[in-house]
Amino acid sequence: MKFGRIFSRGVIFDNPVFVQLLGMCPTLAVTNSAENALGMGLATTSVLIGSNLVISLVKKLIPSKIRIPSYIVIIATFVTIIGMLMKAFLPDLDRALGIFIPLIVVNCLILARAESFASKQSGLPSIIDGIGMGVGFTVALVILGSVRELFGAGTIFGVTILGSFYEPARVMTLAPGAFLALGLLLALFNKITSKELNEL
Repeated sequence: MKFGRIFSRGVIFDNPVFVQLLGMCPTLAVTNSAENALGMGLATTSVLIGSNLVISLVKKLIPSKIRIPSYIVIIATFVTIIGMLMKAFLPDLDRALGIFIPLIVVNCLILARAESFASKQSGLPSIIDGIGMGVGFTVALVILGSVRELFGAGTIFGVTILGSFYEPARVMTLAPGAFLALGLLLALFNKITSKELNEL
């Protein structure tokens, strides 16, 4: 399988958020701002890359009966490392994301890639898959976070986009706004990608 195809599947054709609808808990919970969305996306990407690589290297050493628990231990190790690094170097972001950093352990996206890809492939393709899925997840979160922040506060990454004339729709920074924005973005993404697929 070509590396470009592996990468593009994660970013576009099998996008974790807009196509597979994986990781909906952090997707809806932490995307009230673009900064939080970027932080969660990069943390998840780091765990994906690391766990995919290790699982692809040790897959033959793991008995099939304890396959899933072993994957979870590997994933949890990387989540712990990322969590400790964020506490040390990005304490504000760590506080903003709160419990959702430790919950990366049970993010179905990471376990799904471990089971469906890393456990069947060698190291380099598994890394590319982790990068592609991670970039796709991060881009989706940042788009959703930017839309919610723009309409909910008039800013993106804290920079004022809509001037003082704009009356923020505070609902966009709340849970109902997350569902509304995600639904509209899903419709837009599917319309764009279906048109591209028809042209291929």
